[in-house]
Amino acid sequence: MSRRLGLIAGSGRLPFEVAEAAALAGSEVSIVAIEGNTDPEIERLATGRFGWVAAGELEKLIAFLGAAGADDVILAGAIAKRAMLRDPAALRPDARALALLAKLQERGDDTILSALARELESEGFSVVASTRYLGDRLTRPGVFGTLAPSEALLEDLELGLRVARSLGLHDVGQTAVVKRGSVLALEAAEGTDAAIRRGAELGGPGAALVKAAKPGQDLRFDVPAIGPETLELAAEVGICGIGLEAERTLVLERDRVRELAQAAGIPIVGLRSREP
Repeated sequence: MSRRLGLIAGSGRLPFEVAEAAALAGSEVSIVAIEGNTDPEIERLATGRFGWVAAGELEKLIAFLGAAGADDVILAGAIAKRAMLRDPAALRPDARALALLAKLQERGDDTILSALARELESEGFSVVASTRYLGDRLTRPGVFGTLAPSEALLEDLELGLRVARSLGLHDVGQTAVVKRGSVLALEAAEGTDAAIRRGAELGGPGAALVKAAKPGQDLRFDVPAIGPETLELAAEVGICGIGLEAERTLVLERDRVRELAQAAGIPIVGLRSREP
C-alpha cells in the first residue's frame, strides 16, 4: 500500500519538485500551503487534500494533516522570516504555537523547525527528509556540466564553503559570496538573493557564490538548493562560479540549470567539506 504524504509547502520551487516526485513514486500527496509564502499554483499538484494555514496556526495544521490521513510529513520551502519579524501578528500564532515557542531558548530556523517536527511526531506523523524523493537532485562531487573552474575560482569556492559552514554553526544562513579571497556577503534573514545582490554591489562582477548545509544539518527541512532563478540572478550580477556542498545541497530543474550555466559561462562545482 502506498503511503500518504502531507506536504507543508513554503516558498520557492522545492515544494513543487517534492510533490511531483512523490506522486510519481505512487504516494497520495496532500498539500498545506503557508499564507504569504506559497505559490498558489502548487494546488494543481495535490492528489489528496489541499488547504491554507497561517504560519502560526499549529492546531489547524495538525488537523489538516490528520484529516488527510498523512502517514509521512515533509516540510519543503522557505518561510519569509523578515515579514514575521516586522509583524509577529502576521503569524497568527494559536495557543499551541505560543506554548511551543515559549519552551525555546533560541529561535533560529532549525531550532523552531526541529520543535515543530517533534510536535508533529507527538501526533503520530513521521516527519521525513525533504530529500526522500529527490535523490537524483542531490549535488554530486565534481563539476556539474562541462565548465571547469580555474584554480583561482576553486580557491574562492573552497573559502566560501568553509565560511558558509561556519555560519551554520550558529543556525544562520547557508550562503557566502567571495571574491579573490575576500568575503563580500553572508546570508542572514534577508535570504539568498539579497545576499548575492549585496555581494555583487560590494565587489562587482567576478565573485563566487557558495551554498552549504549547516554542520549537523537535519535533512528533514531547510536543505540548501539552487534552481533556474539562482542562475538567472547570478548571470545578471556577474557571478563567475557557484559551489555547492556535495551530497547536502539540491539542484532543482537540473537540465535548465545546466543550460543557463553553460550560456552564462558559470561553472558549478560540487564541493566536499573537509570538516565533520
